[in-house]
Amino acid sequence: MKTTNLLKLSVFLIFIGRAWQHIFWDAPFRTFFWNESLLKPFVEKYLNISWTNYVTSPQTDAFIQTCIQANGILYAIAAFCAIIITKNNKKAVQIPIFLGGLGLVFLSVLLAKEKFYHIAQFFEHSIQFGLPFLLLYSLHHNFEVKKLVLTLKILIAITFISHGLYAFGVYPVPGKFIDMVINIFGCTESVAISFLYIAGILDFLLAILIFVPITAKYALMYAVLWGILTAIARIAANFYWEFPLQSLHQHVYEVVYRIPHGLTPLMVLTGIVIYWKQNKLVSNVT
Repeated sequence: MKTTNLLKLSVFLIFIGRAWQHIFWDAPFRTFFWNESLLKPFVEKYLNISWTNYVTSPQTDAFIQTCIQANGILYAIAAFCAIIITKNNKKAVQIPIFLGGLGLVFLSVLLAKEKFYHIAQFFEHSIQFGLPFLLLYSLHHNFEVKKLVLTLKILIAITFISHGLYAFGVYPVPGKFIDMVINIFGCTESVAISFLYIAGILDFLLAILIFVPITAKYALMYAVLWGILTAIARIAANFYWEFPLQSLHQHVYEVVYRIPHGLTPLMVLTGIVIYWKQNKLVSNVT
């Protein structure tokens, strides 16, 4: 089934991209481990050290970095499992995928905490942390294409709305969004902000139109294009010919785990075709 293959590929890309990030670069784990209001009582009572000594300790930093890289290894294992998993071997390989999915939820919470608990920052990653669990569902004996398609549409809508809230300016427009537009198009800051404003409006419209039968196909085609282009924009805006390998190493992983933002609406398109064919076959039989 094409939809299931795309789902496997998407989950692989999400996990391998995050593995690359965690193993070679960084992740916001310090947002949790340096949370004074949450951890200070535990640190001072059970570790018997002051909070100041805890947050400035090289051992603490080394421990946090080890946790980040350990999660990267988990994501790498989960990526491999996502490619090889089938109904026959799912009992043996589904655990890393499930744990990796939980890790992505936790990562999204940390990213939201970094942005003062902006709810949109958490839900902007809905596709990324939702697809691993949908992959496991697709291998369940009660799996239905119709339910999968509906859930994928919901994930697309939530992701695009969340992205749109930033582009439209409901939340402060991220400087990196503006910089990417300027670097790619060579425009002024005011033009970049206007471009993002329009993109935000289109994000909101898309979230509605994918549920309207007469417009769903065209809205999903736009979502495929926009999802892939916004993923590629990460490297297009940050590639320097003077340092090609370093540029790729530093930013390609961002492209990799965002490509599923374009593959997910493509899954919906193929899933709708499959569901339609199944229903047509049943009606012909009856």
